[in-house]
Amino acid sequence: MAGLNQVQRQTGVALWRQIADRIRDAISAGAYDETGMVPPETVLALQFGVNRHTVRSALAALAQEGIVRAVQGRGTLIERKDRLNFPITRRTRFTAGIGAQAREMRGLLLDHAQERADADVARWLKLRSGTGVIRLETLRLADKRPVSCATTWFPADRFAGIDEVYRKTESITKAFADLGLPDYVRATTEITAAHADSHDIATLELTPGAILLIAKAMNTDLDGVPVQYSISRFAADRVQFTIEN
Repeated sequence: MAGLNQVQRQTGVALWRQIADRIRDAISAGAYDETGMVPPETVLALQFGVNRHTVRSALAALAQEGIVRAVQGRGTLIERKDRLNFPITRRTRFTAGIGAQAREMRGLLLDHAQERADADVARWLKLRSGTGVIRLETLRLADKRPVSCATTWFPADRFAGIDEVYRKTESITKAFADLGLPDYVRATTEITAAHADSHDIATLELTPGAILLIAKAMNTDLDGVPVQYSISRFAADRVQFTIEN
């Protein structure tokens, strides 16, 4: 596994966080599929050039995420390595995209506010800066496991009350339909990656140093008028994107 043992000292990122990230990436890449076990602490300590306590801290963080589990007398078992596949299409829908990959889907409204669009929100929604918008903060779960959180804005004059409709339906698509928009399409998606901040770490139940996939997206009605701008943060070890034409 070339590069797996490269940890950088004096970077401001704790060694155990760097090691946790590399083990997480190796699990996702199938590096340990043959045994289903993470190598012993002594092997990892030698590989990364650190002491066993540092390795133990990294494994404890991964155990907290639910990725590995210590089994008495056996070692560290890989608990979960499969990611949910989330397709990005002309009609991207969270529930339909996850589909049969989860038994239960939830969409929780964490916060909402009516506010004035700043320059960035106004640009995405093609509104004048200062126009009224409704902002929702939401959390999506699959089988009770946090998958993504999102900040989403809608034109307030067109979608008044969308916060209460979403709270009841737990679905943007259903909320749109209830408010008179039966169909909409994805116009733009921009994807980047970053370390999770403290807020998203708490919301998504991650450990410090976890990586997020960040999708900025704009949806329009069938006439091309923007109806939604969102910044969705996905736990990178839980979701992978598939871009479909």
